[in-house]
Amino acid sequence: MKPINVGLLGIGTVGGGTFEVLARNQQEITRRAGRGIVIRMVADKDLERARKLVGDSATVTADAFEVVQHPDIDIVIELIGGTNIAQKLVLKALECGKHVVTANKALLATCGNEIFAAARKHGVMVAFEAAVAGGIPIIKALREGLTANRIEWIAGIINGTSNFILSEMREKGTDFGVVLKEAQRLGYAEADPTFDIEGIDAAHKLTIMAAISFGIPMRFKDAYTEGISGLSAADIRYAEELGYRIKLLAITRRAAKGIELRVHPTLIPARRLIANVEGVMNAILVKGDAVGATMYYGAGAGAYPTASAVIADLVDVTRMHTADPEHRVPHLAFQPDQLSNVPILPITEVDTSYYLRLRVYDRPGVLADVTRILADNAISIDAMVQKEPSEGDDQVDIIMLTHLTVEKNVNAAIAKIETLPVVIGKVTRIRMEQLGTQ
Repeated sequence: MKPINVGLLGIGTVGGGTFEVLARNQQEITRRAGRGIVIRMVADKDLERARKLVGDSATVTADAFEVVQHPDIDIVIELIGGTNIAQKLVLKALECGKHVVTANKALLATCGNEIFAAARKHGVMVAFEAAVAGGIPIIKALREGLTANRIEWIAGIINGTSNFILSEMREKGTDFGVVLKEAQRLGYAEADPTFDIEGIDAAHKLTIMAAISFGIPMRFKDAYTEGISGLSAADIRYAEELGYRIKLLAITRRAAKGIELRVHPTLIPARRLIANVEGVMNAILVKGDAVGATMYYGAGAGAYPTASAVIADLVDVTRMHTADPEHRVPHLAFQPDQLSNVPILPITEVDTSYYLRLRVYDRPGVLADVTRILADNAISIDAMVQKEPSEGDDQVDIIMLTHLTVEKNVNAAIAKIETLPVVIGKVTRIRMEQLGTQ
């Protein structure tokens, strides 16, 4: 049977890994797909480097539009990244009747609704396993493996850079800035790490998973994001003493009034498996009503893990290449006309528990004042620790863990607590999740 011809846009780290793995495992992949899958064209601005990588096996060009419009190309792999030129290329490929495989989570989270509509219009597929959690097959699990379930919630460590930083801060007791520089030196963090450390990258991925899990359109603009740059080594140490680990967690959950969609530092009980995911690894916990909690763990980035997901998509598209579009797995798991515009809850309406740290003067009556304010705002204390002051110091840290409460009540309480004359500076607030059977 005639092989499937592929055009590759971008042959950087992931593109190079994809080209290498596809060539190395060609025989095995052909046996699984039922026909050969061959990269015939490669587009990259660095022509010299691209030609060294592909040799004579593919045509190399600097013009990506030449690839997406070429009549002999069946599938386009988009590995350029970003949301400007990539969007134009993907839409043009779909218009030309090409299937698209992409690892571009930012593109899908922000432009996915338009892209999927274009794919349906032209009867082609967009596959994106590599867009979330690298080599972990979480998209396939949500779209197909868990299709019998009503997904209740997802909680994931889906940014390796942030997880590495938090792991190092916990292990070495080092402040954020020091560990960030080390992560940059090791190549785990970009020169501009904003997307990673401020939760934006994780929010892109969470947006995609929420859409598939709950049958809603992509709603990235409604996601709440809070990064790890404000975390201190002291809070990580105190959390550990209380039996918790702090992770940058991406959470989406069905609630009575809508869908939660949030990324922020989170205290997780240290006994949970996901709390013990360290370094640059990723893990995603999915709670379904029938299957219960399932966890998916592995490398969330890197040339070969991401290439694994890209090629898995190539095989899937190849298998379904000639199938009636009406009988393919829908892009977002639910039939397009069955997507729901359930509202995304603002963070102020989210119910969760909290870690609160206050720096106060060591005076009688401080706790009484603080607990009265909490009680007035319907906040119940689960545990409390008052640290001993250093010799000659009249300031102490008080750490409180609350029961479940709504965020707007916590905001109101913190605002009042910070006006107390005995309270020094700002109250540190970190959300908590038990991730058990809730």
